[in-house]
Amino acid sequence: MRAGGAHALVRVSWNRPEEIGRALDAGAEGVIVPMVESAEEARAAVAATRYAPEGHRSWAAVRTPYASAPPDVPAANASTACLVMVESPAAVDRVGEIAAVAGVDGVFLGPFDLSLALGVPLPQLLADRSEGSALRRVVAACAENGVVAAAYGGTAARAQLLREHGFTVLAVGADDALFADASAALVAQARAMG
Repeated sequence: MRAGGAHALVRVSWNRPEEIGRALDAGAEGVIVPMVESAEEARAAVAATRYAPEGHRSWAAVRTPYASAPPDVPAANASTACLVMVESPAAVDRVGEIAAVAGVDGVFLGPFDLSLALGVPLPQLLADRSEGSALRRVVAACAENGVVAAAYGGTAARAQLLREHGFTVLAVGADDALFADASAALVAQARAMG
């Protein structure tokens, strides 16, 4: 990713310091932490991404092919991104306080889980342009707190709909889907050869 000029962010499986630390020690420049539903949970995620005195990230001093020297603590703390996922009605209700947590760099909307939790089909969630819609509330909280409004689209079409809501950082696809699509295209090309 670095060779291509992109930043490596890793979605960890849960808001646990050992998972966050493992991703960062392996060379990730930031984490995306799922199912954050309160300011307290957001503070825990931030603390796991920062070395003391700003947090409680472990000094693992892991050497990876990407980092051959121990990190400079102030620089590492300043350059490590922490995005927290809003994926439930409770999280949407508290998105303002979540986005206001010091050290949260962005709120990452999980539209699939949110649509399930709200009991509405995903297309309906994405089409809702009402003033109090969940997506508008997330974007507004991010703007008010000066943090990034991010979201998972999964396809270019869904990413476009999310951009129209005001999300500025979009995951257009995922590695597993990209691999599956490329594999299917290669197989189709091979079968067409004769």
